[in-house]
Amino acid sequence: MAFALASRKSASVVCAATKKGTKATKAPKVVAKGIEFYGPDRVKWLGPYSAGSTPEYLTGEFPGDYGWDTSGLSADPATFQRYRELELIHARWALLGALGIVTPELLAKNGVSFGEPVWFKAGAQIFQEGGLNYLGNPSLIHAQSIIATLAFQVIVMGLAEGYRVNGGPAGEGLDPLYPGEAFDPLGLADDPDSFAELKVKEIKNGRLAMFSCFGFFVQAIVTGKGPIENLTEHLSDPATNNAFIFATKFTPQ
Repeated sequence: MAFALASRKSASVVCAATKKGTKATKAPKVVAKGIEFYGPDRVKWLGPYSAGSTPEYLTGEFPGDYGWDTSGLSADPATFQRYRELELIHARWALLGALGIVTPELLAKNGVSFGEPVWFKAGAQIFQEGGLNYLGNPSLIHAQSIIATLAFQVIVMGLAEGYRVNGGPAGEGLDPLYPGEAFDPLGLADDPDSFAELKVKEIKNGRLAMFSCFGFFVQAIVTGKGPIENLTEHLSDPATNNAFIFATKFTPQ
C-alpha cells in the first residue's frame, strides 16, 4: 500500500512539473550489490581489453564467470554444470583444508601444546602407541585405528553427500549447491542481492584456497616443513630462504 501511494505521489509530481514546463529531475540509478559480477557488463578477465575474447556461452549468469574459457570446457551446458559443481565443492574443501593446515601450526607457535602441528606429519601419530588425539586432547576424539577412522569418514561423508544431492528431512527439492533453509541458520541468503555477492566471494576465495593448498603440498615436498615455519624462515632472511633458492638447488626433503 505504501509503495502504491509513493508511486502515485511520484507520478503526480512529475505530471505537475511537466505542466509547468519545468524539467523533471531524473532519479538516481540504484545498482544492486554484486551486480558488477553478473551479466554482459560484468568485470571480465582482461578488463577493458576483453572485447571479443569472451565466449558467447559465458553470459555471466553464474558467480565467478569472468569470461575466460580458452579450452572450451564450458561449451557443453551439461559439462559446464558438472564442472561448476565440482569446482565449488572442491573450493569449499580447500577453504576448510587451508584453515586446518595453518591453524595447528599457529596455535603451537603461540603456546598451545600439540603432539605434531605440521599437517603432513600429524596423521602418522595414529600409528604410535596410544593413537592420535585430535587437537592434542584425549577427551575429544581418540583415534587408534586407521581402518576404523577411514570407514567412519567414508560412511559419514557418503551420507552427507547423498543428503546434499537428494535432499532429506531438512528439506526436499533443495538446490544441491546452495540448499539454504536448514543449511542457512544465519539467514545469509535471505537478501537476494547480498546472497549474489556472497556467492562471488565464496568462489573467489575458494579458488585462492585451492591454489594455496597446492602451494602447501609443493612446500612440504621441497622443504619438509609446514607453511608457517616456511613463512617465518623467509621473513627472517628473505635473501636466503625463498623459492628461487630451492628451485635452483632442489633436493626433496
